[in-house]
Amino acid sequence: MAEPYIYVPRQLTDAAMEAVRALGHPVVAGAVGPPARDELLERAAGAAAVVCTLTERIDTEFLDAAGPGLRVVANVAVGYDNIDVTAATERGVRVTNTPGVLDGATADLAMALILAAARRVPDGDRLLRDRTPWVWGPRMMLGLDLSAGATLGVVGFGRIGRAVARRAKAFDMEILATPTRSEVSAEDRVGVTFLDLPELLERSDVVTVHVPLNDTTRNLIDATALRRMKPTAILINTARGGIVDEKALVEALHAGTIAGAGLDVFVGEPNVAPDLLDAPNTVLTPHIGSAGTATRERMCALAVRNAAAVLAGDNPPTPVN
Repeated sequence: MAEPYIYVPRQLTDAAMEAVRALGHPVVAGAVGPPARDELLERAAGAAAVVCTLTERIDTEFLDAAGPGLRVVANVAVGYDNIDVTAATERGVRVTNTPGVLDGATADLAMALILAAARRVPDGDRLLRDRTPWVWGPRMMLGLDLSAGATLGVVGFGRIGRAVARRAKAFDMEILATPTRSEVSAEDRVGVTFLDLPELLERSDVVTVHVPLNDTTRNLIDATALRRMKPTAILINTARGGIVDEKALVEALHAGTIAGAGLDVFVGEPNVAPDLLDAPNTVLTPHIGSAGTATRERMCALAVRNAAAVLAGDNPPTPVN
């Protein structure tokens, strides 16, 4: 295609697709599902803008295939570990993400996983669906009482971590958090004790992970970290799968090193390790942290606005580089 165009590898929401087409540039759009790598590279050639999702790997190969006319890669996600930002910057390509618009939805899911794991909701659901005989008893399906003095440890006290903490306060949980360089309001600091990660792990009944995935956080929650946690503790991860060492987590769950886990993200997405699927006391969801209808609309709309701004020669609303 001779004229520079906007490449959308996967279908966005209907409103966002209309917004892309309204920008006045030719549009090449893929299907609902992720494209094959060959298709991704072929369709990138000649694009001026790419509005992609976390399933597309935007690396040196992709940037070279796109060519010198590529001006912006707008990611429909807060995290951008799927993008080689350094390589993009070297080529003068702007990279953007969609922070802020999905904080509440992701925090809601984190809280849902906390409640489901703490109160053994999946276990109860399976018991009934399997037609297992049961009778109420004082020892039946005991779990963690969040409102009876349980402590939440927030690893990464950014926007989403703070949103989870606000929800946890409504359950009368004590809040611990790792130190942050983010600006935290006085209101959000109320009732929060900041601790280094080792002490936070040792003191928390629930540990929820909200850091980005990068070289310093990959396998942050490893075997050593899991051994620091209480044997009654629960681990929650709605950030990125690579932050948790999944093999170490499976071993910890089988050994009783920790009591349970709630995971929305995985290392090999969309594949999930069979050992993790078979692990006891786990609640697993398929990366649905931002899967509220209104939230996905806002994410896609922000990504389109980012692309539009760069194409117009303006600064994007939420730049990464």
